[in-house]
Amino acid sequence: MPTHAAVQAYYGQELGGSADLKTNACCDAEALPAWLKPLLGRIHPEVTNRYYGCGLVCPPLLEGCRVLDLGCGTGRDAYLLSQLVGASGQVVGVDMTREQLTIAREYAPHHAELFGYANVSFLEGTIEQLDALPLEAGQFDVIVSNCVLNLATDKGAVLRGVKRLLKPGGEFYFADVYADRRLPAALRSDPVLYGECLGGALYWKDFLRLARAAGFADPRLVDDRPITFSDPRIQDLLGDTRFFSATYRLFNLDGLEDACEDHGQAVIYQGTIPHYPNHFDLDGHHAIETGRCFPVCGNTYRMLTESRFADHFIGVGDFSHHYGLFPGCGESLPFASASGDKAPGQAACC
Repeated sequence: MPTHAAVQAYYGQELGGSADLKTNACCDAEALPAWLKPLLGRIHPEVTNRYYGCGLVCPPLLEGCRVLDLGCGTGRDAYLLSQLVGASGQVVGVDMTREQLTIAREYAPHHAELFGYANVSFLEGTIEQLDALPLEAGQFDVIVSNCVLNLATDKGAVLRGVKRLLKPGGEFYFADVYADRRLPAALRSDPVLYGECLGGALYWKDFLRLARAAGFADPRLVDDRPITFSDPRIQDLLGDTRFFSATYRLFNLDGLEDACEDHGQAVIYQGTIPHYPNHFDLDGHHAIETGRCFPVCGNTYRMLTESRFADHFIGVGDFSHHYGLFPGCGESLPFASASGDKAPGQAACC
């Protein structure tokens, strides 16, 4: 596996800008919601031209929040988030590549003058060793990361560090690259594939296991898209392996269960989150219409009523009753007898 030094060299020296990337993983600015585009337009071109993210890491309802950006690079997302958290919020960026941090810090006065406040700071360090940085446990409302987890040499350590730094009810909202299978060692060690966020990409099922081991019991997939390659040599190296850019949200809620359990609960969205008057999309399976009583599992209930979203939802019900697995959540009763498949006259083993 390539070292930190190899990754620093690739992003600090090998790549001169976003156009040098060999895949379409980098998120197109045109894909941004219309209300975000003016905010992106206020960020200095020297910052945006060195953007290497693969998704949008600006979740709703950030006004006044303390946000940590892991692998902030030259600060594009940090300066976008700065405008969303406002003068009463704070954004801290962490990166290990000095060349990129130099650019991020160079344009801090420019953005502070343009925005009318200075609420962004940058720290040099690795995301695998967040406990070595001057950051307090439970300090952040939201932690974001944009196509960086795949570059980490110890992804479990990153997730454990995130869990420690989030407030109760806080959220890790991040975009990254995932593979449809585990990669062989030769691909994982290729410096170009690693720098392009492919060699270090996790098999998606292994990511879910790591997240749950770190204390995030119910990772939620927000959206995803396939990654294609502009360099045919890369496609030849990868063969039939498919890669996806995907955004997940992980909530720091200790009461979450490892399955979607039905407690007879529901929520009603009040339509009060800015820019989301008609519905709120918690993830790819929960588009909650304004004013509608929307049945949810216990985990979804907690995510919406024990986080920063609580004031915008009315919770119906409690946890006093249990009705089994919530229907339609990707699991079913595993016993063959439940489906009526047992042959007539067949007896159970004793």
